[in-house]
Amino acid sequence: MDNRLGIWSALEVAKTLENGAIVFSAWEEHGGGSVGYLGKFLYEGFGVKQALISDITWITEGVKHGKGVAISMRDSGIPRRTYINRIIDLAKTSKIPFQLEVESAGGSDGNALQRSPYPFDWCFIGAAEDFVHSPDEKVHKKDIKSMVEMYVYLMKKL
Repeated sequence: MDNRLGIWSALEVAKTLENGAIVFSAWEEHGGGSVGYLGKFLYEGFGVKQALISDITWITEGVKHGKGVAISMRDSGIPRRTYINRIIDLAKTSKIPFQLEVESAGGSDGNALQRSPYPFDWCFIGAAEDFVHSPDEKVHKKDIKSMVEMYVYLMKKL
């Protein structure tokens, strides 16, 4: 469900998107990835400098079911603080339920953008899942709803 839910939410956002790009990457969980190439394509071809990473995070001590989409302040990668603060300020204004995530491990396609030679601001935003990569995966419906709503809102405001 992990990758499929991230893709589904991006497709839902695409229904309302007027300005922006939705990009589907591959191989993130297999030690590589297509993000370096995709970042180059977006930056050089279209001047894109901001990214929201749509994927699923894990239920942890600080991230719970039913509390809203998780906005990650950091994982093994550390996004630029001014961009994260902007995202959080917009999220507060939106009145859409969200929770903040701060982790020291794990990662997303944001890490590949951070390691690229292109100056991307990025932020991981996703619903939290329990029993990841098992037959018992579980994501709260309210968190899925707030994930889509947050992306729709942020894509209009950023």
